[in-house]
Formats: sequence, C-alpha cells, structure tokens
Amino acid sequence: MSDNLVLVTGGSGFLAGHCIAQLLDQGFEVRTTVRSLDRESAVRANLKEAGSRADGTLSFVEADLTSDEGWVAAAEGCSFVLHVASPFPLEIPAHEDELIVPAREGALRVLRAARDAQVRRVVLTSSFAAVGYGHQHVDRLFTEDDWTNIDGPGVSAYVKSKTLAEQAAWRFIDEEGGELELAVINPVGIFGPVLGRDFASSIEIVRRIVAGELPGYPNLCMQAVDVRDVAAAHLLAMTTPPAAGERFVVTADGVLSMKQMGAILKEHLGDAGAKIPRRSIPNVGVRIAALFDKPLRQIVPELGEVKEASNAKARSVLGWAPRSKEDAVVATGESLVRLGLLER
Repeated sequence: MSDNLVLVTGGSGFLAGHCIAQLLDQGFEVRTTVRSLDRESAVRANLKEAGSRADGTLSFVEADLTSDEGWVAAAEGCSFVLHVASPFPLEIPAHEDELIVPAREGALRVLRAARDAQVRRVVLTSSFAAVGYGHQHVDRLFTEDDWTNIDGPGVSAYVKSKTLAEQAAWRFIDEEGGELELAVINPVGIFGPVLGRDFASSIEIVRRIVAGELPGYPNLCMQAVDVRDVAAAHLLAMTTPPAAGERFVVTADGVLSMKQMGAILKEHLGDAGAKIPRRSIPNVGVRIAALFDKPLRQIVPELGEVKEASNAKARSVLGWAPRSKEDAVVATGESLVRLGLLER
C-alpha cells in the first residue's frame, strides 16, 4: 500500500476533475475510475483546463457503479478513496430506482472494495439533498445533524437517491466496515469553472441564463459553493484526523435568488451577457412551462422555498474557507463563455 495513492471515482466528472487536479498539485499519486478507458484523453484535457501544474502519476481503471468488475483492482494499494461519482440527470427518470439503485449500490461497491483493500479512509460525496429536504418551512439553518425526510413533500428521485446512498454508507461502516473510516461531504449547488462539457446540473442553470434560454427567473433561491472549494473540502476531510466519522455541509455564506444570479452575471460578463433576462416569472407560469420542459419539473417543488445551511462545522473542524457565492457564479459564467459551451 502506498501512503500517497488516492483513488478518485468517476474521473471524467466535473467535481472529480478538480479533485484530481488538487491531489496531483499537492503531490499525491492518483488512480481514477472511468466507465471506459476511452475517457482518459478527456480527463487529461480537464486537468489542463483546471490549470494543474502537476507532473505526478495519474493512472486509469475501467469500472462502473452498476457492476462489480474493476473495483478490486481500482482500490488495491490505495490509502484513500474519494468516491465522487454519482448519477445526476437533467430530467426526472421514468422510475426513481434508475437513480436510487446505482447511487446506493455503487457506494456500497466502492466501500466493500476499499475495506477489502485495507484503505484507510473513504470520503463520500453526498449532497445537501441528504440534509435539508422533505421538511415543511424550517425557519433555521440546517446542519449536519439534519437528515432529509424521504417521505416528506417535494422529495425528488435525486434527493431520495443521495439520502439513501449516504445512509447505506454509514450503515455499512457501522456493521461491516472493520477499520475503514468514512467522512462525508454534503455540498449545496456546485458552481465554479467548468473544465469541459461534462458538468453538474447546477451549471446548466447558469448556462441557460447566459444563453438567453430562460424568458425570466423562477422564484427560486439556493445556496452556492465553488467546485474548487468542494474539492478542497474533500482533501481536507481525507487528511484531517477528526474528520473520520463526520459529515460536512459545504456552502458559501448566504442565499442567492436566480434573479440575483442573473444580475451578477450580467454585471460581469459584458457583451457575453447580452441575452441574460431581467424579468421574473410568476410561479404559475413556471408550473405551466414545466409541463413541456422536463428539467424545469425538478424545481417546481422548490418555488418560493428558502433553505439555508451552516458551514460552521467545515470551517471549525477542517479549517475550510470558501470563496463567495458571487465569485462562484461569475467563474461559472466566464468559463462557459471561454470554452464556447453556451450552446448545447
């Protein structure tokens, strides 16, 4: 086993690319899983876009969350695992199990392989989706002590998948984990510089705003965090001794409405922001549009809701300090423009 070797799952993904770049820059050796080895060139291109200065070792293993094949080889010799890979569709699946099963079973596959390979610690990417949903009008900051009520109102298949996957991971550690340690990162909406066409669904919100594909703004509020800060939180959770057995909400301070997001982008993007809308759309208009626009359907339950979480635990235990939510949104828009990704 190498004390310096880290496995990152789902290496071609948005967050994984930033995790790999930071690991290499800090002198770690990285092994990453991809569904097909044909993705290696894309991962290396992402690292270049991330500005990685590292010349460290990066290797690839073919493995998929829906199959046992490849995971033993992926975990062998690693001291740490960052389990970042998870499905996040733009559209509501035909059946919720299309999301729940690969998220839950994939996490368990990774944990079993890590335990059997005598990995020291796994850092699991969960989500605020596993913390703050299914509750009626909570007038306080959510913390790591909170769990989503999967039987509550407005709980989507994605939210349920993240909650059940994280709960299954903690049960595994308690019942079958042996000496394996687990830490969990629960980010809010992830923004920041994209590295290529494979990016988070939260980025699609900014893309549609800047591309002028939205006639106006739904009454939607959210917290935001920069992908570079989420990656940094993973590395801190991996190496900070007291992080074992803990979950960490990671978010910048405060809440942004979509209309505020659009105003920030318009202020900073110059001519590239010419199509950004200015007006709001009433809730009834969004509900009607959602009948014909599948991605919109996922936000309908959130209209008018404000959920805000505390980042105090990540700050105090990990020594983590995020960029502002405004910086995260601007970096998203600038990278989409720079890479020519406004058209889908």
